This record gives sequence, structure tokens and C-alpha cells, in this order.
Amino acid sequence: PQLAVRGGTAYRPVLAAADRADAPPAPPPDTQYWRLDHIAVGSFERASLVPWPEAGAPLAAGQVRVRLRAAGLNFRDVLLALGVIPPAVDPDAGGPGQGGEGAGVVVEVGADVTGLRPGDRVMGLFSGVGPISVTDHRLVCRMPGGWTFRQAAAVPVAYLTAYHGLVDLAGLRPGESVLVHAGTGGVGTAARQLARHLGAEVYTTAHPAKWDVLRADGLPDGRLASSRTVDFERRFLEATGGAGVDVVLNSLAGEFVDASLRLLPRGGRFLEMGKTDVRSAADVAARHPGVDYRAYDVRDPGPDRIRSMLAELRELFDRGVLRPPPVAAWDIGRAPDALRHLGEARHIGKVVLDLPDEGPGGSPGHHWDRDRAVLVTGGLGWLGRLAARHLVSAHGVRRLVLLGRRAPAPDVSAELDELRGLGAEVRVVACDAADRDALAATLTGLADDGVRVGGVVHAAGVLDDGLLPALTPERLDRVLLPKVDAALHLHELTRQLDLSAFVAFSSLAGTLGAAGQAGYAAANAAVDGLMEHRRSIGLPGVSIAWGVWEGTGGMAAGLTAADVARMARAGVAPLTVEQGLDLLDAATRRDRSLVVAARWDLDGLRAGAGTGAVVSPLLRTLLADRPAPAAGHHDHAGPRAPGSAAPAAAGGGDSLLDTVRQEIATVLGHVSGAVIDPDGAFDQIGFDSLTAVELRNRLATVTGVRLPATFIYDWPTPVDLVEHLRGLTTEEASWA
Repeated sequence: PQLAVRGGTAYRPVLAAADRADAPPAPPPDTQYWRLDHIAVGSFERASLVPWPEAGAPLAAGQVRVRLRAAGLNFRDVLLALGVIPPAVDPDAGGPGQGGEGAGVVVEVGADVTGLRPGDRVMGLFSGVGPISVTDHRLVCRMPGGWTFRQAAAVPVAYLTAYHGLVDLAGLRPGESVLVHAGTGGVGTAARQLARHLGAEVYTTAHPAKWDVLRADGLPDGRLASSRTVDFERRFLEATGGAGVDVVLNSLAGEFVDASLRLLPRGGRFLEMGKTDVRSAADVAARHPGVDYRAYDVRDPGPDRIRSMLAELRELFDRGVLRPPPVAAWDIGRAPDALRHLGEARHIGKVVLDLPDEGPGGSPGHHWDRDRAVLVTGGLGWLGRLAARHLVSAHGVRRLVLLGRRAPAPDVSAELDELRGLGAEVRVVACDAADRDALAATLTGLADDGVRVGGVVHAAGVLDDGLLPALTPERLDRVLLPKVDAALHLHELTRQLDLSAFVAFSSLAGTLGAAGQAGYAAANAAVDGLMEHRRSIGLPGVSIAWGVWEGTGGMAAGLTAADVARMARAGVAPLTVEQGLDLLDAATRRDRSLVVAARWDLDGLRAGAGTGAVVSPLLRTLLADRPAPAAGHHDHAGPRAPGSAAPAAAGGGDSLLDTVRQEIATVLGHVSGAVIDPDGAFDQIGFDSLTAVELRNRLATVTGVRLPATFIYDWPTPVDLVEHLRGLTTEEASWA
């Protein structure tokens, strides 16, 4: 058993069935063009994918059509989603405020466009976020070599905003000083790099939990301060002997703006990027003599200046002066989660959305690249061949590279011929991926032959059962080399290939533990961790912890009757091939680094628990997932999709209180309103100004009552708020 306590909330790991709805939603049916609609939805959960026929309209002169592969999100998107700021009218986007940024591949150019052509990989500003988007050719540039689409999508808004502010508006000069608020965010990361390049001294604010990122970038503690209090004013005045700074790059509001203005006692330039507290330049000048106040937006310079700024930034990236920010990525179908993560300022760098790479009509969550080859390690093994056939028959993959340590057996050769008969180009390569040099040579040889690898399935693995005291270095190597070393080598050697998918076959042994499989459990847990690491640095990765497959192939072929009985006592039933492949698709559709794909005999598990058998703490939620069947009924559970626990209903007999608690839980990211203390103060359970706005919007929808902006202070607990709401109406049934 494990427990983590974060911010006063206790968390424990559980394994629970995921609903089919847990997968990213499909785009609108019967249309090739769609986009993310998150403007003025009031709550992040209401962001949706909607038709966007404008993306397919004939191009005007100077426009380009781009297949977007990744799109950046900005704090402005959070404010727009919650209705904090009004959207600007954008007729080119087919509606208000649908502008965005991203990176992808040019598919068509309009008249008079000479600098770009179909096939170019580009990044820049767009009229909306969908798999196909249109923009002015002056608002994009070619991506730097070796970059991923995620990295490129994280750059345009942040770096253009920082560049226009510090270079064009502030004219920042060597020897000057600049205060950059929210220094670990997207614009903050860009501004710190640019200011250093321009020869300025940087002071910055950030949440103290993120200071290590700034220290690692060379900033001393004397130039760091918290972004959660106005103590930065005193701290930086003391550090500068009362001189303050020359330039403030601001994204905060309220008293933080006032404190920042007082850090310009000698006059200077105040650049306002924020949208919620824009002030009058004349008023600022009257109260703070010598301060030049300017509020601005990334698109203010116009297409021609943006084009030249992109060229200047591209040169700085090519020279290594600038580097892309850290990236946290979500599938576009998980946009609500991404917006919430961004709104809560949990990120460092940028938040990016992945888009399907299958062209018009592609579905979120499906990331098999049909234009490039999928490399399968263990490709001549039973599971590897099953996966390869499924990619061809179900996902339209047309190029396969099957890696194996030896030549295929005759029956395998016949199966490969069948794959070719389905229209697939199949290349079999004898290579041990655990040998880094051999794998590097193989990848180089494939590239030389014109085979571009776009996806990886790591299905290789070896069992060597034995109790922990019997493990030797040799036995451990036998298990770790094909599973862990090979995965690490694949991770390192494909990092610059911009893979669309990296799927590792793991095992329940690494999640639940398994008697007699200490080495194998360790190997799979290491692979699970590697997939988490890949996602943390903006690369695709999912580890599928498989249960046992039935049949005569794969590792299950060596299982004894005692092995099967032991797994049955643990609640694990064998998967059919059809069920396993179904779960392979379910796993790759979900935006998670680790999923469990197994078939559960819950009746057997309950029966064992009833006789006193120990049930793994991870499985106890499964037992509570639904009531036990009636006596005499044998429930042979079908495949359960991988994922996380579903929300539990809030208990209690007060329907209005239950409704309010559930809305609070949703806003705070809890699965159930039952965890919300009815007497807990809002400002003590995680609410800030943005989460309060979202809760107000959600309560307005379910109750019809529009609360004032100060409601969490006027009625400081859920019970207080419910009593206020109840006093506004006697129609109790309307709260159900």
C-alpha cells in the first residue's frame, strides 16, 4: 500500500474500470473538417469538437492550408473558455475568437505564395485549432531541423510575444534590468532567454515549487521571488538598492500590478500582456512619472512584422541562442484536462494539444502514422505478429519493420506473406534491440533505404521465473536486456524522428507484482517509468500492462496449470485474441502513460476475498465497482478497458448540497463530491479566482442562479452557499 499527500489531500493508487466514454471523443460525423470550440463555454468540461467547414473553403491569395499535428494553448484560452474576457470577432475562423498556434505540414498553398510548398513542416499562428487549419503565409515559418511538432507548436505565441515586447516595444538594452513575471511559463521561458541574449539582468517571479527550474537556468536566489504574494516588491528593491528595474513584463493583476509599477521608481517601460487588468496609460503616467505603460497582444504587429520576427527567431533557434520550452501534452480530445492544468498553473513551459495525423477526418486518440513505417520489436514473436497484423487490417498501416533476433520460422514466413497480400510492405530485420550499436546501424540503414519510421511497438520480452533469492546477475540480464535496455535504446535513437506513437508491451507483473517473477516485474515497471518520462518531455508513450492471453503463443505458452490457477485466485482471467486487440485499441486511444489491459474474474476474486484471501490494495476498487451477482450466477467478466476510477456519486439526502459538492469536486479535479467537506472554507480547499469563476458558471447552469464574483467570500463554505441558494427558491425539485 502506498499513500501520497499533496496539498492536504491524500491519494492512493487504485485499479478501476474505465468507461468507454473515457476515450477521447470522436470528431463530428460526416465531415472532414472540425475544430476545438472552447470559447465562452463557462466550464472546461464543455469544450467540444465541432464542424468547421471554413477550413475546407478555397484558399484566398496568400493563404496556406496546413495539416496541424500539434497546437499550443495559452492562458488567454483559459480566460476565453471561462468567459472572463470577451472573444474578438474572427470571421476568417468561422466564428469569434478561434485564433491559435500550432505546427504541422503544408498541404496546399494559395495564389502568390512562393516561399512555401506542400510537404513543408511549419509552425506559426492559425485561425483555429483542428486537423486542418488555414492561415496567412506570413504568419508561419519552417520548423527548425530535428524539432518535434510538439516543440514547434509551443513556440509561436510565447516567443513572438516576448520578442515583440522586449525588442520592439521596450527596446531592452545591454546592462538594463527586467522583471519577468511567471518566469517558468511559456512567455516567461522565452523572455528569460531573450533578455539574457540582449544583455539584460533578469529578475523573475514563479511559484516557489518551480524555483529549482530557474536555479538550474542560472538565476541566483536574490533574483527570484514568489508569484503568489507581493513580497517581490520589497525583495527586488532591496536587491537593487532601491533602484528597481528598467522594464516589467507583466501578466498578473490587481495589487501585483501596483507592486510592479512601484518597481519602476526611476521610470521605465511597463509591458502588459495580461487581459484582466488593463489600465489607462495616461493614468499610469500620472501616478508613476516616467513610466511608459503599454498593453499589447501577439497579433498587434501585423502579418509583415510577424513574418520578420519569425525569421529572426528562427535564426536564434538555429544558432542555439534560444531553445524551445518544456512541453506537457494532451490529446485534443483531452482539451478540458489540458485547460484545467493550464488554469491551475501546474505546468512549466507550455501546454500543447496533439492532433490526429491521418489528415481530414482523423480521430483524436488515433496516432498510427499511415505514411511512415511502424517498427515492431519482437516482431517475429506471437504478440508482435498479432499487433502487426492488427495495425495493417484495422488501422491501414502499410509499412512494417519487424525486428527479431533470428530468422523467421517457416510458419512465420507464411504469415508474413499473408500480410503482404493485405497490401503491406513488410521488412524483416535481424537485430537485437538490446544492442545499441546494432539498433543504431539498423535505423541508419532503414533511413538510407528510404524507410521512415513513424511509430514503435516494443513487444519484445523474455521470462526467467525465479524467487528473489535465486536471482543472479545473469538471470536478471536475461530479462532486463530485451525489455528495458531495448526500450531505452529505442527511446534514445528515435527521439529525433518525431514518432506519432511509441507503445510498449508491459505486464501486470510490474503493476501488481507476481510470485516468482521478481526480475520480470522489475523490467516491466522500468518500462512503465520510461513511458512516463517520455510523456514528461513531450514525446508520445504508452505502456500497456497486459494480463495473460489465452492460446499457445507468446509467454503464456509456458504457463503451467498451477500458474493459471494462481492468476485466477488473483482475479485474472485469460484474454482471447479478439479481446486483447480490442484492448490494444482502447489503450492507445487513452491519453495516459500507463494503462492496464486485462480480463478480470471478479466473482472469483470476491469468492477468494470471502474466504479470507488477501486482495491486492490496487484491486479493491474493482470489487466495489458493482454489486456481487445473485447466488449461483457465474459472471465471466469480459475485457475491461484500461484507465482510472470513475466518479462515485456523492452521498447524503440533501440533493442541493450533493449537487453543489459534486460541482465543487469537478472544478477541483476530484472524482466524487463525497470528498468535499460541507463545512470546509472555499479558500482553504483549493479555490482561487479562476476556479471560483468556473464554479460560478457551473452553478448558474444547474441552478439558474448567477452568483456574484465574490461568492466564495460572501458564503465561505458549501453549507453557507447552499443555504443562500435555497433561500432564493422553494422549488426544491429543480436542484435534483
